[in-house]
This record gives sequence, C-alpha cells and structure tokens, in this order.
Amino acid sequence: APGRAARFIGLSAVNAGVKDVRDVIAEAERARRGGERTVLFLDEIHRFNRAQQDALLPHVESGVITLIGATTENPSFEVIGPLLSRCRVFTLRSLAAGDLLALLERALADPERGFGGAVSAAADALPAIADAADGDARRALGMLETAVAFLRSQAAPGAPATLTLELARRAIGERTLLHDRDREEHYNVASAFIKSLRASDPDAALYYLARILDAGDDPLFAARRLMIFASEDVSNADPAALPLAVACYQAVERLGMPEARIPLAQATTYLACAPKSNASYLALGRASEAVAKFGSAPVPMHLRNAVTAFMKHEGYGAGYQYAHDAPGGFVATRNLPSAVAGEPFYQPTENGEEAAIRERLEARRKRAQSEPR
Repeated sequence: APGRAARFIGLSAVNAGVKDVRDVIAEAERARRGGERTVLFLDEIHRFNRAQQDALLPHVESGVITLIGATTENPSFEVIGPLLSRCRVFTLRSLAAGDLLALLERALADPERGFGGAVSAAADALPAIADAADGDARRALGMLETAVAFLRSQAAPGAPATLTLELARRAIGERTLLHDRDREEHYNVASAFIKSLRASDPDAALYYLARILDAGDDPLFAARRLMIFASEDVSNADPAALPLAVACYQAVERLGMPEARIPLAQATTYLACAPKSNASYLALGRASEAVAKFGSAPVPMHLRNAVTAFMKHEGYGAGYQYAHDAPGGFVATRNLPSAVAGEPFYQPTENGEEAAIRERLEARRKRAQSEPR
C-alpha cells in the first residue's frame, strides 16, 4: 500500500551479474505476494552490458521491483533505451564551493562523524580545500582528513590544533581535473574547444586546449581537431590555415609533450583569429545531395578520356578544350552532367581571401552562361 516501507536491496554492477539479479527478483516476487514492495538500488549501472540490463526490463515494467540506478556516466549512452524510457532521470550536479565549505565546517565540528571541535582551521584553509575539490564532497573530506593527519603528526601534545593553509595545500597536492579520454567530459571539453574557435574567441579556445592537455589527454587529438577545423570552418577564407594546422600536427607528432604545447597554442590562436567560412564544406554537401538525387548521371563526352581508338570513335574527349591554352586559363564549358542543374554548389562568402574567390568565380559563371551551348 502507498506509504508502507519497502524492502531495500543494494547491488553493485561492478561485481554483480544476471544470477544476482535473478535472486533479487525471486525474493521480490515472494515479498510481493505478501504485499511488500522491493526497491533495488543498482550502483554503477553503466557497468551492466545490454543483456544484463535487458534482464531487468520485464521486472521493472511489471512492478516486481522499483529500480534505482546510479551512474557517473551519461545515461543516454550507457543505459539501454527501453530501460531508460521507463525511468525518471535525476541529474546530480557538482557541489558549489560554498556548499563544500559548509560540509567541511560540519566535519570539523561533528562529535560523532567528524573531529568534534578538536581541530580548528585558519580562515583560508578550508576555502582552499573546497576550491580544490572541484565540486566533489568525497574528495573534499578526503583532503580534510589528510590535512588533519599532517597537522597531528607535527603538533605537540596538548597544543592547540589549527589547520593552516600550508597544511591544506600539502593535502591538496596536484589538482586533478574531471576528464576522461573517451567518455562524455572528453567530448564536452572538445566541443567547447571547437565552438570557441568558431566564435573567434582565442582566450576561450586556449582555456579549453589547456583543459585537454593538462588533464593528460592525447595532444594529437587536439591537433587533429585543429586540422578538421582549419578546413571545415576557415577554409578558403584563409587558405594558409590548413597548411598551418597540418604543420602543427606534424610538429606535435615529432616533438611530444611538453614542447607540443607551443605549436598547438600557435595554431589555436591563429585559427581562432582567422576569417571564417564553411562554404566549401556546405558545397560538398550540396554536391552529395545531387549525387543522391540524380544517381550515376553520364559524364559529358568532352570530359571522358579516349584511351583507345574505339573510345575516340565513340566520341570520348570530343570538343575538349585545354584550359591552359585559353585566355585567362578559363574555358566556358558545361562540365556537370546534363541532368544535374540548379543553384551552384560552391557559394563563396565575402570573408577574408574568399571574397576574391567569390568575385573571380562570379565573373566566370556569368561568362559561362553567356557562351553558346
């Protein structure tokens, strides 16, 4: 009945398997016949594979168990869709520094689970720990315990025990960043890096580059992203961008860390400040749409290579004009298959060097339209 206490069973997906789930289900079904509900708390649910998660599904759906799954990963990626659709997702955010500070103060004062007031702290000691904990209460308490251990190891018996900023910093050690190489936070930071470059914000781009590098991620990952960005987002607005990004990748590959930071910083600031255009990237998309729409449209005869006498007799290469022999190196011929018509694929912007390309291309297209077919 509503309001009645439920049986609570906890499992960790790290060391539990389908057999453990079946045992819990069997218990839950017996309890259900007696009018008792069962709550299964499954920690680290992302460690269950698809088959193991599937084993939970019918029992969640029938109400035999109420499932509470906990995960440090993004459930969109780690929990199967059918199970996720039958659950409510509650996102737990990192704690603010002020909340961590209150937690640390309680830990010093709590007589049962803390230090019972036997230890005091300088005004700047606990805020330093709260800031270094990066939103993680467990990390904050661990640092506090370490700092107090340092304090007690050097304090004279009976002397006032005051935690100083120096001891807090010893306990903090090197700041550990929240990052991973192949999961959500990795891609969050990478996305912020690229979008800051696209927004022409060198300061933000450098910050996220530093996040990638200082977390120990592969510097070649950042270099690859810069090569993609140089072609996708800068492109012909600054044709020097891609060669610079490729040179950056080669330099990073040959230098290694920590010197690889230098060409990465140069390429990042250059690309962030460069004029932007995605016109060539969009143009290829339009061309792909035409391929999908018109299929294998016949290549115009003048563009075909007549490698045999028979092919020449069939008209391969007929009417081809060598562009280098024409005035201005341009021949006004139609080179698309006759079935492919419509707006031009490549539409240069007026940004940076692409403005000159736009002007030149527009003149050639007008000339081509005026020439007799």
